[in-house]
Amino acid sequence: MDILTLVGLLAGIVIVVLAMLANASLLTFLNLPGLAIVIGGTFAVTLIKFRLPTVMGAFRLALTTAFTDRMERPATLIQEVSQLARLVRKEGILGLESHETGNEFLRKAINLCVDGHPPELIDEVLSQDIQQTMERYDVAERVFRGIGESAPAIGMLGTLVGLVQMLNTLDNPAAIGPAMAIALLTTLYGAFIAQLIALPLADKLQLKAEDEQRNRLLVATSIQNIMQGQNPRVMTELLSAFINPDQRAALARQPEA
Repeated sequence: MDILTLVGLLAGIVIVVLAMLANASLLTFLNLPGLAIVIGGTFAVTLIKFRLPTVMGAFRLALTTAFTDRMERPATLIQEVSQLARLVRKEGILGLESHETGNEFLRKAINLCVDGHPPELIDEVLSQDIQQTMERYDVAERVFRGIGESAPAIGMLGTLVGLVQMLNTLDNPAAIGPAMAIALLTTLYGAFIAQLIALPLADKLQLKAEDEQRNRLLVATSIQNIMQGQNPRVMTELLSAFINPDQRAALARQPEA
């Protein structure tokens, strides 16, 4: 669980709700027609921009990625692939068959090596996998940025609807209040959805995509070096470019297995 994402989301919502409750009740800010305009309108615009499977896939990816912290640390990956390089030096490529790993992409790369595929094919397969994964992240990010752009705009449309209704009912004081509520609250709902939910999730997906791409490139580079018979110590030095200086120093102090 990526606890900071959940804490940030809940903290933002709680702060806004507490501000609402400062001088009024929560029901004061509840207007079902205005909420329906924003949610329904935003969903409709999103479906115009993207296909339904794309939207559903974006929400699944956000739930399984933005709110989880299953990404391996690059330093941990470097240690693991360095062990693989030493294993290959002792037992050959088939020695990789006995290695158990929790990294799905690394497991795929190991299986390709054990099956005896040429390095060029392995590199192409891994590169295609990285590209397709990044495209899925990119589409999901675009979906949430689209929601973040659409929600405030739909909220403004709701505001205009409320103002028109209010101007048409100036002779009926009882109808002015509900019309004004739609006019003001739809803008609030739109900004709430965009700034507290959609845009932060889009940014988090972008960050997770960068982490995922870095880890997969690290694995792909490692497999290329292993297939070329690169010295494990030299390979570790090359892979240290994927981590920051502090982590490099800690990695250098690690004893070889």
